[in-house]
Amino acid sequence: MKLREALLYERLAGQRVRCGICQRRCVIDEGGRGYCATRKNEGGTLFSLTYGEVSTWRVAPSEIKPLFHFLPGGKFLSLGSVGCNFRCPGCQNWDIAHLMVDRSDRLITEHISPERACQLAVDCGCDGISWTYNEPTLWFEYTLDTAKIAKESGLVTNYVTNGFITPEALDLIGNYLDAFRVDIKGFSVHTYGRIAHIADHRGILDVTERAKQKWDMHVEIVTNVIPGYNDGVEELRAIARWIVTALGVDTPWHVTRFMPHLYLAHLEPTPLPTLEHACTLGYEEGLKFVYLGNVPGHPAENTYCPNCRNLVIQRGSYDILRVEITDGKCRFCGEELPIKFEI
Repeated sequence: MKLREALLYERLAGQRVRCGICQRRCVIDEGGRGYCATRKNEGGTLFSLTYGEVSTWRVAPSEIKPLFHFLPGGKFLSLGSVGCNFRCPGCQNWDIAHLMVDRSDRLITEHISPERACQLAVDCGCDGISWTYNEPTLWFEYTLDTAKIAKESGLVTNYVTNGFITPEALDLIGNYLDAFRVDIKGFSVHTYGRIAHIADHRGILDVTERAKQKWDMHVEIVTNVIPGYNDGVEELRAIARWIVTALGVDTPWHVTRFMPHLYLAHLEPTPLPTLEHACTLGYEEGLKFVYLGNVPGHPAENTYCPNCRNLVIQRGSYDILRVEITDGKCRFCGEELPIKFEI
């Protein structure tokens, strides 16, 4: 395990430090770790324990992120490490995201340098690099170094994130990050307390707006709808209303089916009518593009022109089957469509 000094932290009295990477802003005693367990205070200096430590990598399509309006049909070298700053009870990647909760140093990883990651992406014919599977904020120093080299190599970059990054960390990587695919898990203190164990979710909303407005990142939103947790009509409507107001009506909202897992294995998968109603709520609030995810073959995984309602991108699971867009416009009515086929 190779240590790398953290970029953002404050030294406090008594050899304590305050981490500035995520919005928990953990105060860490000497010898201790933050909530995520991936950052350690050694003698009053904060170190990242996971720099370049990759638990999972694969070449994956844009659609699996999901990014439906950013390089449709494109390929990303997708990299994940270990640890998370949330403890979501239904986490699908708990085996890596919760790996260091026990404070052990047990890492099931291989070291991949930023240079090697970018070369691997090029060699695999990828359009870019995506940091995903666990929360990318936690190995921020590595993602920043890799993103800088990626931009020099003509690669695009993407975070698949819970959005709990601090504004100052976002600003450090802002020039080097193209797409920000963020989970909005609910729209109340109660919901975020139950799912993510945080006291306030407003910072996530603020950072997502900052990514869009200050750094012109491409933003897409995912809400995994969990029965009994965040499936209330008013909460879903509030998410859609915020997307319209803060990010714009062209912002894609992916409403995805929860699959029982981990501590929520006793629940049923999200009923299809609940998901379809959420899509309806999104359109009622003014969104132009609402997608239904984790239900293969459903018509709502396709893209339709908001003007003429003709199908313009047909998807089969994670494959693009048909495209009816020419020069950024609907082939049927000429409507300009906010879909980036190239950067």
